[in-house]
Amino acid sequence: MTPPLFELDTPRLRLRPFGTADVPALHDLWTDTDVRRFLWDGEIIPLDRTAAVVAESERLFATERRGLWGAWTRAGGTLCGFAGLWTFRDPPELELLYGLGRAHWGQGFATEIAAAIVEYAVEQLHMTEIRASTDAPNEASVCVLERLGFTLERRAIVGGLDTLFFTLHRLTSSELGSRGSRASPL
Repeated sequence: MTPPLFELDTPRLRLRPFGTADVPALHDLWTDTDVRRFLWDGEIIPLDRTAAVVAESERLFATERRGLWGAWTRAGGTLCGFAGLWTFRDPPELELLYGLGRAHWGQGFATEIAAAIVEYAVEQLHMTEIRASTDAPNEASVCVLERLGFTLERRAIVGGLDTLFFTLHRLTSSELGSRGSRASPL
């Protein structure tokens, strides 16, 4: 069972770490055409890959207090998205990751989810810098990062994809209020 420390509330959402029971719903979200376009570069991943990611996330929460959270709407309890702090590339870089099901696009949920994870990273993990990357054509993700105060650091071709790299610098808890985050641990 995941400790309540990892559960986060926002005005419209409840975020909690994914567990084994969430694998089918997460797999449905991750294999949706619109979600997988940028997340998995269009690949339809098998269910066992989703299960392996969730297992790794559970391990990371137990050892490093980070991983992947699911975001459920308070009104109806629907899984609408996910976010987390995940390691990418070689050498490994810890990055903010987030995504949202198409039915929830354009309503500010992605910003709300990402802001909650940024706040957790600063207040619970004492991170002073957070990185994120996105495919250059993913304009909605670029807007979320800019809204949260991330700055574009560089652009590069990674794995054949035009990728933008962002950083949120020298964060303190007092700076979070101006970035729109209102998440609170339960």
